[in-house]
This record gives sequence, C-alpha cells and structure tokens, in this order.
Amino acid sequence: MRISWEDLTAGRPGAPAVRAEDVAGAGCPALIVLDDDPTGTQSVSELPVVTTWQVEDLEWGLSTGAAAVYVMTNSRSLGPADAERVNREAVRNGLEAARRTCRRVAFVSRSDSTLRGHYPLEPDAIAAVLAQHGRRVDGVVLVPAFPEAGRITLDAVHYAGSVADGFVPVGDSEFASDATFGYRSSDLADWVQEKSGGRLAADEVIRIGLGALRTDPEAVVAALAGARDAQPIVVDCLEENDLRLLALGLARAEALGHNFIYRVGPPFVRARIGQPPRVPLGPDACRPAPGAAASDAAGGLVVVGSHVGLTRRQVGALAGRDEIAQLVLDVPRTLDESTRAAHLDEVVAAAVAQLGRGTALVRCSETLVTGADADDSLRIARAVSDAVVEVVRRTLGARAPRFVVAKGGITSSDVASRGLGIRRAIARGPMLPGIISLWEPVDGPARGIPYVVFPGNVGDEGSLADVIDTLQESLR
Repeated sequence: MRISWEDLTAGRPGAPAVRAEDVAGAGCPALIVLDDDPTGTQSVSELPVVTTWQVEDLEWGLSTGAAAVYVMTNSRSLGPADAERVNREAVRNGLEAARRTCRRVAFVSRSDSTLRGHYPLEPDAIAAVLAQHGRRVDGVVLVPAFPEAGRITLDAVHYAGSVADGFVPVGDSEFASDATFGYRSSDLADWVQEKSGGRLAADEVIRIGLGALRTDPEAVVAALAGARDAQPIVVDCLEENDLRLLALGLARAEALGHNFIYRVGPPFVRARIGQPPRVPLGPDACRPAPGAAASDAAGGLVVVGSHVGLTRRQVGALAGRDEIAQLVLDVPRTLDESTRAAHLDEVVAAAVAQLGRGTALVRCSETLVTGADADDSLRIARAVSDAVVEVVRRTLGARAPRFVVAKGGITSSDVASRGLGIRRAIARGPMLPGIISLWEPVDGPARGIPYVVFPGNVGDEGSLADVIDTLQESLR
C-alpha cells in the first residue's frame, strides 16, 4: 500500500531556508566522487568527469579548480573483488593527484538511490586506503535520498515513489528484488546490518532525524562529531533544503577535525559543494560543440540497456509520440556464440542506415535473462553490455550520430568509456529538473558530440520522449 505525501509529512517541523551560497561559503574539500555508474552526474553542472582513474586524469580534473571531480568506476557492473580493487586504485591515485595539485580532498562513494550496489564493500575499501595514508575515517554518512526522483528518507526509513502517486518503503519496491543487489530492509540501520552480514549492528548506527536536522543544528554537529571508526550515520531527507542543512553540519564537524566518507545518492554532492540546481538545458545548449566530428547523420543514436518497468513504459511513450525506428538487440542471440556475430552485423548496418534518415533507437529485447546466482547474472549483464558497446563503437565509426542517449546506469558507463571512447568530459547540466545529465566529451572519437546519461529508474513515462524532442530540436 502506498503512503501519501501528506500522511508522511504531517506534523513534521519546518526549517529555515538555506541558500546554496551559504553552504559554499562554509567550506568543503574538493570531492572526488567515485561513481558506480555515470548517473550520479545528473544533479550537477559544469563539473569534470573522467572515465578512468589514472593519476593524470584525476590531476586534470582537480587542476580545473572544480569543487568536485566525478570518476566513473562502473563498479556496480563488477563482482566484489574487482569493485574493491577499482575503489582502492582510484583512492590511491586520487590522493596522488591531490598531492600534485595541492588540493585538500574527501571521497564520495556515489551509488544508487534505491540502495543497489556494493555496500559496505566500497566505503570499506576507501577507508582502508585512507588508513594506509594516515587518514582517519570517523564516520560513513549514508544519504541515498534523491527527492527529484522520488527517493526520500524519513525516520531512517527509505521510500520510493512520488508526491502524486504516494510512496512505498523501498524494501517493498521492485528495486529490492534486484538479481545481484537485492535486499529486504527499508530502515537504513537495518539495511546496514543486513548488507554487512551483521558485522555492523543496527543499534550502532547513528541516526540523524528530520527533527534534529531542521531544528537543532548543534545536535546534528554533536551526532556527526560522535562517530568513531567509520561508524555508519544515516540521515533523513525530504527535500534539497535538508541536504543543505546537513552540509552545514558536516562543514562544522569537519572544521573541528572529524573525517567522513560519503555513501550517497546523486543530489548530495550538489548540496555539499553549495551548487544551486541548474534549470534544464534547452535546445541551444544541446548542439554539438565546436570541433565535433563531422557527420552526414540526420539524427542521433538512442541506446536502451535498462530493463526496469519504467524504462519499458518510457520507450513505449516515445514510440507513441515520435516516429523513431526501433532496432532490437536480441539478448538470446547475443549470448549465443553461433549467432552473435551475424546478429550484431545486422543491428549495426540497420543503425548506420537509419542515422542517414533520422534518429535510431537500439534496445535490448524485453525477455530478462538472469543467471543461476548473482555472479552469473553479472556475467550475463556484462556480455550484453559488451554487445551494446560493439554496436555503438562500430556505428560511430561508420556514421557519427549528432547526439547519443544511453538509457541505464551500466549501459551509460560502458557506452561512454568503451563505445564512444570518452576519457574526459564536462557534465554540462540536467536535461530535466534535477535529473538526466548531458556531457560534453572533450577527447576521443566522440569529442563534442552531446552525450546524455539517462538512468533507467528516473523520470515519468514521457521523460525519454521529452529529452529526445529537445535534442532533435537542437538539430533544426
């Protein structure tokens, strides 16, 4: 049963409005954001993004003077051992890049607002490397809330839904049944205990409730300052102002010498660095940048790898509004070595031909193929993603699209780094309020081609069509 916004928020205290510039003035180290898929950039604007974690790339990002640098680890598509390795490498290289650029840094483990991902493995890996470099971690701040996408936390219970349709505890949502990262708990303290196998007990988790956050800043600072030995801290959040109130408390606690790792959803970074939400980009801001690859394409390439229900509905709404050719990448044929090569040849040829006429949409077939266990499901997901990457790479080589949209978190990361060859980019801003990021690649074969990172689980049924309409208007 869904709970209405009115019932959830009845009797809750208000709070003084906090301006973004007030948070920016409170101080913050440069944030190195280890993003387990590219969708974390959807809440920020004009920040550098790197798809590798070599010291030179991180040094480039920090040398821009930006308040945060996003590192696309794509670790949600990896098994636990590889995810740990990647996080350790990225932190070591980030510390070296910080030394070279003389910048003080803190680390963000950005993950899914519906709680899917490698937790507590990734914060643990970050903390271990920091300890090796003599940097103590007092607390791990858990803020998965993403109000623009309908993810809120109240009384430590995390919810998914919308103001219009109501909310359900996230443990009762489709996301909790994820084949790889499934869970049962909606209370974040219980979720910490569940995901840590009992190593982190629920009653040892520090809780910062909405009442304290909105009415008692001293209590917030005291709670943060009381954390020891990477202790988990869960924080309520219903709206952007709550994140800014938390940011002020964190700035004060850090000024007192306390150190934190952040395990968060997309909008936390924006609030923590004091960046105001940017209005959605219009057609003029979505045109290919100077120096973009020359092309005779008449439209863009849309790649859909996500299989969640909302994505299917969005693709259906797009088909009902716009005449865009849909090409199906058949997953069983892709997984079968005897049919894979010929099938990919067919899809690439069709995509190249369609780009000469207009926009092409390539989507995976709707039959969900899962493995015998979580590791096998990840293996299948990687094989399908490899096929998507090959289609994009070969299509780009034959006829550069005027824009590219990738739908789905893992899909977006693989398309960016391996399909389009993006190593460095600037996240220019959102395509819709607070969600869906447009990047400008600054290197590689896709340099200057607008690239849209579109998560599988955000927006309403018309959001994909709205974004495509804006991009196609930019070509007129």
